[in-house]
Amino acid sequence: MTFQIYQERATDMELHKIYHPITAAPFKCNENYMEFEPCDALKPYIRCFWGTKKPVCQKKSSLVTTELVIPDTCMDIIFTADFTNNTIKNRFCGIDDRTFLAQNSSKEKKTFSLFAIRFYAWGVPMFAEESMRDTKNSFFDVEFHFSKIKTEIEQRLFDATDIRQLILIAENTLLRHFNDRHKNSIVFQATAKILASKGNLSMTDLKQEVLVSSRQLERLFLEYVGVAPKNFASMARYQYLWNECIYNKRFNITDAAYQYGYSDQSHLCRDFKKYHSMSISEARNYASQHVGNIQDGCLEL
Repeated sequence: MTFQIYQERATDMELHKIYHPITAAPFKCNENYMEFEPCDALKPYIRCFWGTKKPVCQKKSSLVTTELVIPDTCMDIIFTADFTNNTIKNRFCGIDDRTFLAQNSSKEKKTFSLFAIRFYAWGVPMFAEESMRDTKNSFFDVEFHFSKIKTEIEQRLFDATDIRQLILIAENTLLRHFNDRHKNSIVFQATAKILASKGNLSMTDLKQEVLVSSRQLERLFLEYVGVAPKNFASMARYQYLWNECIYNKRFNITDAAYQYGYSDQSHLCRDFKKYHSMSISEARNYASQHVGNIQDGCLEL
């Protein structure tokens, strides 16, 4: 089947090349969590596939583990296949603008696999059947926004013994249900401007760039992204800063404050802690404590 994805305007295709949102533990890679790049046709819309490499045997334990989840401007579809009880759970996670701790517990011994699709915020509408309005900081049954995708993937979850098989299934399903008519050109243009400025762009300048009113721009972002453009820009700036903290060995707070448009170091630190729930040094320590052996298939960050 021929798809028109590669005929998008150049600005649409470049967004994923100038923006690389990461989690609180960007080096994490083990049998319970691996990230995999999508095929080239889906890279402009899908940040990654992630999950367990193979079905995992979970031991019964009274311990409860927690995982820090930070705003990454992405949205996730998550499937959990319980091979012991022959059940499937799913959820769609809307865009988050707050940090929270996800709790994991193992109340019973079972074998399960986890498979997820992480979308860039601007990529979700091309695959969704409903708008993103009122999805912020919320969880839904995948059926509500992606009924066809849910059906096609869930019926294959127990057949796959390796995440690569699920990725191929998901890619074919996503390409089959890609709907270019769901793309809004104004939202893409505005997103491109926000990312090009690394989130350091006033809403007055943004509306002038895309030639729409503030009210219309906000309405469109709530419809297609789930948050207002100002909120998205603020989270994008935070993500650029977090990347800088992690990957720039010469990171300097004073230079970063100037580069990202903060009034001073204190402003930068307050904004970072607002989104990350901890200081930059604490965030780096957390990331360094969650490092796995990079194995074949994991994204090498």
